[in-house]
Amino acid sequence: MMHLLNFKNLSGRELLEIIDKAIEVKQNPEKYQKALEGMSLAMIFQKTSTRTRVSFEVAMTQMGGHALYIDWRTTNFTLADIYDETQYLSRNVDCIMARLLKHADLKIMAEASKVPVINGCDEKYHPSQAIADLMTIKEKTGRLKGVKLVYIGIHNNVCNSLIEGCTKTGVKITTVTPIFNEPSRDDELLEEARNTGLWATTLD
Repeated sequence: MMHLLNFKNLSGRELLEIIDKAIEVKQNPEKYQKALEGMSLAMIFQKTSTRTRVSFEVAMTQMGGHALYIDWRTTNFTLADIYDETQYLSRNVDCIMARLLKHADLKIMAEASKVPVINGCDEKYHPSQAIADLMTIKEKTGRLKGVKLVYIGIHNNVCNSLIEGCTKTGVKITTVTPIFNEPSRDDELLEEARNTGLWATTLD
């Protein structure tokens, strides 16, 4: 069973396969309208979101499945052990998408879960956002390898996932980030990206 907490355990080929499949589903919705029939996705939100909830919930509906919205504040996740609550939840659904404040808590969920866990955003990574961005780039340019991308803004969770996703798929990314959000720091990720020769950062 594979979780999607970030891209660290994915090869470039596997990430490209996910992106290509997403494009195929988007282009052929009628072919996949029953692909998730009878399946349920639990969507856990410890922090709010408009786009993450709408995109996951609508996608499940369009593919024949059911999305269950769970507000962290109105469940026993606020009282009980995350591991125990996740074990129970995972016995009732086919997949879990969690949007949490701390990546450490997401890792506990993944360890406890009997079904795949998708990171819907935490303080370190936002893989679903990066997949959507890379998907859009490939739709517009027809390729990823050799594309040059500039990211301007705060170095945060989105930036981390873009760097990781780009360097795994052959995109040359330059980041211009005068502000570094310290809770998002992942020096191992940045070192690996730097070693690919596909990531550079500058303030010039």
